[in-house]
Amino acid sequence: MSTISTREHQMFPVLSPAQIEIAQRFASGPVTRFAPGETVYVIGAHDVPAWLVLEGTIEIVRRDGLNREAPITTHGVGEFTGEVNQLAGRPSLAAGCAGPAGCTALPFDAAHLRALMVGSDSVGEIVMRALILRRVSLIEEGGAGTILIGVPGMPDVTRLQNFLNRGGLPNLLLDVRDDDDARALVERTGVLPEELPLVVCPSGPLLKRPTDEELAACLGVVPTIDPERLYDVAVVGAGPAGLATAVYAASEGLSVIVLDARAMGGQAGASSRIENYLGFPTGISGQALAGRAFNQAMKFGAELAIPVTVERLECGEAALTLFCAGDRSLNARAVVIASGARYRRPDVPKLSTFEGSGVSYWVSAVEARLCAGQEVALVGGGNSAGQAVVFLAPQVKRLHLVVRRDLSQTMSRYLIDRIAGLPNVEIHIGSEIAGLEGEGASGLSAVILRNRRDGTLHRRAVRHLFSGQVGCCDVGRTGTPARILEARRPASPARHHNRVGSRDTQSACR
Repeated sequence: MSTISTREHQMFPVLSPAQIEIAQRFASGPVTRFAPGETVYVIGAHDVPAWLVLEGTIEIVRRDGLNREAPITTHGVGEFTGEVNQLAGRPSLAAGCAGPAGCTALPFDAAHLRALMVGSDSVGEIVMRALILRRVSLIEEGGAGTILIGVPGMPDVTRLQNFLNRGGLPNLLLDVRDDDDARALVERTGVLPEELPLVVCPSGPLLKRPTDEELAACLGVVPTIDPERLYDVAVVGAGPAGLATAVYAASEGLSVIVLDARAMGGQAGASSRIENYLGFPTGISGQALAGRAFNQAMKFGAELAIPVTVERLECGEAALTLFCAGDRSLNARAVVIASGARYRRPDVPKLSTFEGSGVSYWVSAVEARLCAGQEVALVGGGNSAGQAVVFLAPQVKRLHLVVRRDLSQTMSRYLIDRIAGLPNVEIHIGSEIAGLEGEGASGLSAVILRNRRDGTLHRRAVRHLFSGQVGCCDVGRTGTPARILEARRPASPARHHNRVGSRDTQSACR
């Protein structure tokens, strides 16, 4: 069942007169009157406030496919518009217009909406939960955000799907082979096969096989970075450690910006399910965990710039300067480097040839759909690999788990026991990938396993290989802020400097 059908009362709560009175103290502008049918805001508009309805109604619609609109809900007295994007002033994913009798409403821009979250725990909790659930519903319903047009399984289609999904950005994939609307648009625009996928942004622009950075720019999810502004804290890396740093620092009133070259959540964000994380006894997906931390950071006013690659750091007398891709830079009193882990590529011939067309380094719902009912192989014996096995095995015909050592040396017992109960998992202990087979666009067709003890080779016909091997970055281990760098001159006021960089912190600039 969808979120909207099971938690509608939480998605669209009605504030009581007392709660409306509390909320009014945080409004960003005066009461506004809209005539019947008048546009309140449009899809793709930036800095759209959340509107609290005092009289009348506001009708909310979303995009359905390429050019149609579908109703979401009608907000009445005591209800408010918006979803997670309203917390950061990002482009709106829906549109609103006044109902048949018009409406009177009160605006809350991003800063005042966040102030409401922090200033009133009772009303703030209701609003925050509603905004998150509305985003979840938009993702489940599909068609409310970015439209991808291409062939499922194409490397660039999979890449863009993962970028959007890991960012919690609603999207819908239309197969150009059998969707009439998608095929008509491709023919009308004259897009060549090698220019696919075609991407339709919510605000209307069409992109041909964009990079992640180009798509992010079109969606307006990367804030404008002011090179003259001095942040209290800049965090490099948006994994659990980086997001935790942003929450703690921003909740103390510090100005914070978080940068990541890929997506929020880091390695944890790519985990299908995490069950040994404190506070979640029934488990939680890595994407959900990262999404909660991301929204929590935005609640306290942290800026998140993803994807933005940090290329170098320079230490000055009064500030540290981060130079980023795209000729961007920013200054900060302290820089927290939380770059986490990077994937270790097995030393296998032709491995890079099949990356994106049979070889993957994580298992998300996108990859699970592509290999449903097929034989697959997975390399790695750590907990991340174990979680991937448990998630993937029920959806595939057979799963070959390739490990160098006994699982008891590298994996948690609860995962070992769970894998032992999966009838379609074959564990190849003491083995490694020796070679890959496949041709051109057809992708991977088989893997060659080598027994490390006697050197014997075994061929397994699989079209998907997942590598769960993870190595450490040069800076620090996953989940641990490796270093806090501080400018030589004490920050002003001094308490900001002391809260971010303690006496125990070794400054790399001194």
